[in-house]
Amino acid sequence: MKVVITATGNTLESTLDTCFGRCAYFFIYDIENKIMEFIPNKNVALDEGAGTASVQFVASRNVKKIISGEFGLKIKPILDSLKIQMIVLKNPEKKIKEIIEMLHR
Repeated sequence: MKVVITATGNTLESTLDTCFGRCAYFFIYDIENKIMEFIPNKNVALDEGAGTASVQFVASRNVKKIISGEFGLKIKPILDSLKIQMIVLKNPEKKIKEIIEMLHR
């Protein structure tokens, strides 16, 4: 199963990005195969629609869960329709490597 974690940078030492649609990077993690990939968010500079464009991007990568600090109001119904679970993590100091460890517990 693939999970996206919003990240402030492109290393495992980076922290959780608090915003889904305008995060700096999408960290895509395949839990079964332990394959990791950081992808810069090209939607960060959009005037509007960054959240929707970001949903389209992660859905195209067959992601089943998204972990972020917050999601825009328009995002929940779209993710629900795509059967992608939203996980809100209210700890912006949490490092990506720590979130990976949480996924394996």
